[in-house]
Amino acid sequence: MIRPGPLPTLLAGAFVTTLDFFVVNVAVPEIQRDLSASAAAIEWTVAGYGLAFGAGLVLGGRLGDVHGRRRMLMLGLALFTLASLACGVAPDAGTLVAARIAQGVSAALLAPQVLAIMRTAFTGAALGRALRTYALTLGMAAVFGQLIGGLLIEADVLGLGWRAIFLVNLPIGVVTLALARRTVPESRADGVRLDLGGAALITAALTAVLLPLIEGREQGWPGWIWASFGAAVVLLAAYARRRHPSPLVDLTLFRSRSFTAGLVAQIAFNLGMGAYFLVFALYMQGGRGLGPLAEGLVFAPIGAGYLAASLAAPRLSARFGRQVIVAGGIVRAVSLAALAAAVATDAPFAVLVPLLALDGAGMGLALAPLMGAVLAGVPAHQAGAASGTLTTAQQIGNALGVGLIGVVFYGAASQGVPHAFVQSLLVLVAATLAVSALARLLPRPATPAPAPPLPAEL
Repeated sequence: MIRPGPLPTLLAGAFVTTLDFFVVNVAVPEIQRDLSASAAAIEWTVAGYGLAFGAGLVLGGRLGDVHGRRRMLMLGLALFTLASLACGVAPDAGTLVAARIAQGVSAALLAPQVLAIMRTAFTGAALGRALRTYALTLGMAAVFGQLIGGLLIEADVLGLGWRAIFLVNLPIGVVTLALARRTVPESRADGVRLDLGGAALITAALTAVLLPLIEGREQGWPGWIWASFGAAVVLLAAYARRRHPSPLVDLTLFRSRSFTAGLVAQIAFNLGMGAYFLVFALYMQGGRGLGPLAEGLVFAPIGAGYLAASLAAPRLSARFGRQVIVAGGIVRAVSLAALAAAVATDAPFAVLVPLLALDGAGMGLALAPLMGAVLAGVPAHQAGAASGTLTTAQQIGNALGVGLIGVVFYGAASQGVPHAFVQSLLVLVAATLAVSALARLLPRPATPAPAPPLPAEL
């Protein structure tokens, strides 16, 4: 009997944590009706997960370095599964919000271990294949999250309705936990100590950034919002002045041009991705009047384009290097601009389909090479810190995008949902072009070493 490697187990963990960031959007109307939830409760149901996820990721990565990455992966997965159960049986909106925050904390413990274990379990061409498969998995979870949610709600298995989007994590979690002990190797960084003071400063700083982005628009940007942003700067400066033998975020990582430039580009990429899926879902619901399943099906062309481009990206990267990332950003920008024009003229769905597929292709061209650029050259003993920082950057990008684009969308919503969507797309075009500009700052090569196409066993 052939023993499976660790990659399927790791990818399952990455898939469910990413999926749960996006899958909730399609269920919002059903949750609001069933639980008589207020607008604020619904916002926290969506954003509470992202806040807890983003704020805890760096600490989660370091806990894996200190106490064992497989151990923390399994603990995070077990807690995530229990939190998903709590979401699925929540009797009221307050319980659901609390369970979603618990999900985010669990995901912050689980997610950074995936990249760290890959970085230590694979080398050379195998590492390149693993990273590309990881990027493909994240993208598929994001672009198909709406479709999966729509299918689960439409199927209404056992009358569960929206609760199925959370309860489906239970069998996935149980099976993945069983496989993790058998297939995932244990690893840790020897001689590393946990910097609890640094953890407190970074977590507080990230919360001080993310909380205003979630609450600011709803509360009319009161004074405490700006004070919170200022506090974040002070907290980050205090962390930078600290001296610790095992810092939570190793600032020496930023001496690497590929890591620094790639990390900033990753934030810009996610800024234009998380916000895009949110405002697109709002447009489908409020502008086109689609139900959960029909709305989810609209995302299928994005997934098809993403899958095709992701499979082609390795060969293109081997030949053209960082220019593949540049091209991915440009392709996305062109498709989003064309989509804005189509929506503004109330074009039929037949016109939108090829534009959505082109947008997915741009995502697929950029994501895997960009992640490879961030992690290229990171020593094994810094794998946990680097992967935690990368995953944090992804979530911070998502949160920044949702906050900033939310201001644009809701500010223009008085003139109609289609108009608000068009205005949001124009801002996203600028963010996507920034990815291309930042990618040109990456050193050559900007991607992992050339590797053959993904083998069937991956």
